[in-house]
Amino acid sequence: MLLGAVMALAMAACGSAPSTSNDPLVLSVFAGASLGDVVAAAAPVYRTASGIAIQAATDSSTSLRIQIEQGAQADVFLSADTRNPEALLEAGLVDGALVPFARNRLAIIVPSDNPAGIRTYADLVRPGIKIVAAGANVPISAYAAQLVDEFAAMAGTQPGFAVAYAANVVSREDNVRAVVAKIALGEGDAAIVYASDAFAFSAVTVIPLPPSIDVLAVYAGVVPKTAHQPAAGHDFLDWFTGSAGQEILAAFGFSAPP
Repeated sequence: MLLGAVMALAMAACGSAPSTSNDPLVLSVFAGASLGDVVAAAAPVYRTASGIAIQAATDSSTSLRIQIEQGAQADVFLSADTRNPEALLEAGLVDGALVPFARNRLAIIVPSDNPAGIRTYADLVRPGIKIVAAGANVPISAYAAQLVDEFAAMAGTQPGFAVAYAANVVSREDNVRAVVAKIALGEGDAAIVYASDAFAFSAVTVIPLPPSIDVLAVYAGVVPKTAHQPAAGHDFLDWFTGSAGQEILAAFGFSAPP
């Protein structure tokens, strides 16, 4: 219901934005791949509220951070972790402070028909299981490694779980959305992704995690020093962490920041 309300609001915003003879101010937003739907829904709502249009670029947060380091202009960088914004901060490439704006849980997903018959995390290390993962520097990979380590430490888990899991990885994709897409197409048996991405794809099924396991990804944003409009970037981050932005994030399966 909440997702429907947000999308209705976004569509209404597209139709009700006041016309003007001048082009609106355009804010360049770099966003981690798992935020693509969120930013698409937020853009018309923010334009109605502020008169500012959003031009979004989505990819792996690490790829976007590298682009900023190389001089790419971004008024806002929304990352699927804190590590990449912190790297920019430490390099002196950030205007102001790092701003946490959301949390995201992890999920094991399988194709909707689950041809490999995966029922629990323990099935991920069965011989012949094809696991799709992201590249080593993509944020989801660090979170997935943490989750696998927690599985390995659970009582009753077979020895060598982490090694067996790694041996079953058959491909590494450029970002988490590419991982989910391969599972949705049946090109792999399972993957560890963000819960919000599992929420967004009807062609995948979520395998429940043990109740004692709860790895949380923290998302954070910054205004890079490459920003053409740093003041507008800070205004957007203020809005995104406020009630309107948080409502949109919640509609796509995210929770409030710590």
